[in-house]
Amino acid sequence: MKIFSKEQIYEGDALTSKVQNISSTDLMERAGTGIFNWMHMRMQGAQVPIHVFCGIGNNGGDGLVLARHLITHGYNVKTYIVNYSDTRSKDFLINYDHIKNVTKNWPTLLNKDSNLPEINPEDIIVDAVLGIGLNKPVENWVKDLFIHFRNSKAYTLSIDIPSGLHTNKAIEDENAVVWAGYTLSFASPKLVFFLPETAKYTVQWEVLDIGLDESFLYNTVTDAELIGKHEVLPMYLPREKYTHKGDMGHSLIIGGSYGKIGAVTLASKAALSIGSGLITAYTPKCGYIPLQSSFPEVMVITDVNTTNITSINLNFKPTAIGLGVGMATKKKTTNALKDFFKLNKAPLVIDADGLNILADKKSLLKLLPAGKTILTPHVKELKRLVGQWKDDFDKLEKVKKFSKKHDVIVVIKGANTITVYNNKLYVNTTGNPGLATAGTGDVLTGIITGLIAQGYNALNATIFGVYLHGKAADIAIEQYGYQSLIASHVIDYLGDAFIDLFKEPEQPEVTQNTQEQEVESSPQAQQNNA
Repeated sequence: MKIFSKEQIYEGDALTSKVQNISSTDLMERAGTGIFNWMHMRMQGAQVPIHVFCGIGNNGGDGLVLARHLITHGYNVKTYIVNYSDTRSKDFLINYDHIKNVTKNWPTLLNKDSNLPEINPEDIIVDAVLGIGLNKPVENWVKDLFIHFRNSKAYTLSIDIPSGLHTNKAIEDENAVVWAGYTLSFASPKLVFFLPETAKYTVQWEVLDIGLDESFLYNTVTDAELIGKHEVLPMYLPREKYTHKGDMGHSLIIGGSYGKIGAVTLASKAALSIGSGLITAYTPKCGYIPLQSSFPEVMVITDVNTTNITSINLNFKPTAIGLGVGMATKKKTTNALKDFFKLNKAPLVIDADGLNILADKKSLLKLLPAGKTILTPHVKELKRLVGQWKDDFDKLEKVKKFSKKHDVIVVIKGANTITVYNNKLYVNTTGNPGLATAGTGDVLTGIITGLIAQGYNALNATIFGVYLHGKAADIAIEQYGYQSLIASHVIDYLGDAFIDLFKEPEQPEVTQNTQEQEVESSPQAQQNNA
């Protein structure tokens, strides 16, 4: 799923109006109607007090359309106008007149001198105050209103984006943002829904199709993409009937040190479980017995040194290499990597101490295979590579520049892991807090390595590998829960993650056309139209 910028959304709105020969007011009607149908389907006329807070721009206009439909369908609704400016959008004014025609209880005007309205915990708040066009600081009295929303404990539904949240920059004051329980976003989700600093402002989100021009949706190139099952399924490479292990590649895992051979074991098992035909582990001598006794499918080559890697000498040509897990950062290990990088041409997946060595010796970055190297840092490792950042947007910009400069793929691990290549972001949708445990990063290294070995290109292997890693964890927690999930469980459920790719969804999605028909066919709507 594409993640459109706010500028692209504006372009899509304008193009849709032109191509479909409809006004911006008609498009607003679609949006507000879609929100109403979403609520009506779930509430079925329940008389829960609904407080619709509308700004004086287009987001507020959407709220007025919603409020009008709620009123004509007999809901217990109270509408407010948050009067934060003297400027009103044309479509807001049109829909303000429309709502005045269906009720004697006109919207209540709120300004800086108004008392805060009474809201009970059992009520519902609809936030239609500020949309994606926010371009100035939120006034103090509006902040007080947002704080009042939060303190009321009422369930809050935001339209398009929680008010006060920017689409392209960080938040300086959390009191200037609505904390939504649910956000109904038009056309696509917003990138801020997936960043650590801003994801907290909406617990859940859903995209509403408001009928934007199909050619715009299909042809517009975005800087960010949300990765789910439908995005990774076309990447899947099926196996031919007469395939043998030699066709599925030979993965090499380089790493380990005294006391950290488990990392190599996990990465090797993951590479085999994801489908690599052959696996060889290169470790210090201390890794030989643990690997051979605990993982009989792996082949082992050992360094001359007992406790650390001091040289890397191979007697075969690997298809893909995962490097750095449990490796330590001894001086001899660093020198061994430098010599190895000078000769290696195979795709690389670099994690853990491999990253720490690169961060300490950045001159080694120029030795990495261009376009075929994947770096998989957690937050601290990423800071060592790209430096400190001010906020999540600054972090993404730094990683983009780093990726372009060195022609490497960077996986920013965490909730909603983001894969970065040049200027493009791929935001993963799988995974859960159970992955916050030792060894899961080693498993990811093995997964990506094993996919490359089978013939996936570096970028697809990374995107697909991150998805399968998270999906396996999502399936595993049904058995183990978050707290008891360990890295080995993720490997155990990789097969289930593959099988899940081909399962049909339990329920079909409701289209926007169906939603519009629901409103038009309701008795109340027919009476109002008459």
